[in-house]
Amino acid sequence: MDLSLLRTFVTVHRAGSFTRAAALLGLSQPAVTSQIRALERQLGRPLFLRRARGVTPTTVGDELAHRVAPHLDALVDIVEAGLDEESGTRTLHLAGPPEFTSVRALPALTPLISQGLALRSTFVTNAEDMWEGLAAGHHDLAITTARPRGGLMTSTTLCDEEHVLVAAPRWAGHLRPGTLRHKGSVLLEQLPVVEVHESLPLISHYWATVFDSSPAAAAAVIAPDLRAVLECATAGAGLAVLPRYLCEGALERGEVVALLDPPVPPLRTYFLIARTGTLGLPHIARAHEWLVRAAVDW
Repeated sequence: MDLSLLRTFVTVHRAGSFTRAAALLGLSQPAVTSQIRALERQLGRPLFLRRARGVTPTTVGDELAHRVAPHLDALVDIVEAGLDEESGTRTLHLAGPPEFTSVRALPALTPLISQGLALRSTFVTNAEDMWEGLAAGHHDLAITTARPRGGLMTSTTLCDEEHVLVAAPRWAGHLRPGTLRHKGSVLLEQLPVVEVHESLPLISHYWATVFDSSPAAAAAVIAPDLRAVLECATAGAGLAVLPRYLCEGALERGEVVALLDPPVPPLRTYFLIARTGTLGLPHIARAHEWLVRAAVDW
């Protein structure tokens, strides 16, 4: 059997779409469709059901994917290992959000460099894009706040991230008495907002958890990196919701203050994702274990 047909099949199964699979493989959609039909003719069984949005695997398709995918991944790893042997290293490709990857994950993995591991990182914020890259073999491990569905990826809970409502000290001194006990609308009337996106994802999550309401506000500053949000909040641009690990130093130095200390702080959970079967590869397993151990102190 032509291995390229199986590679295309596994990519379609992971992507859930002929169109996305074609983009990942660098092929045209008709070429992907033709290869899947050729494989179905060889097996004498349908592998996918066509839907309005993408495809879903049949029972036979699911069974074939679970049996074939780990072996294809292993073949890819053998080829990559041959390339790595020329330099005497093994390369780990890690994907994750820019702030968490920069501040947490990459520093935690650096001791493995002395053990012959080379690191390559990609910053990705959209979970679907991350899963597609992982499914296509562009990444070995991915860190995300969304747990993937299905059996072709393995997820491990990494850590919980506490969110803190912060602002420069001068803003806290200007708040009217009782503001922080209000449902939050008065707070947003008095302070500008600094966020990572126009949809206010962090502010909205905080308001829903703490005030049981939706924020009615527009951001004064949008910066698509939490480190930039912290710098703007420190400079006095307005209030922001930030992960504690990122603003801990600024809080200790008094550059920002926590505006509220809720009894149950908002949390966001991070997951460490790998393609099923790839944790049997030593360099991926070692990095995975290293990150899980480091996360105990996060």
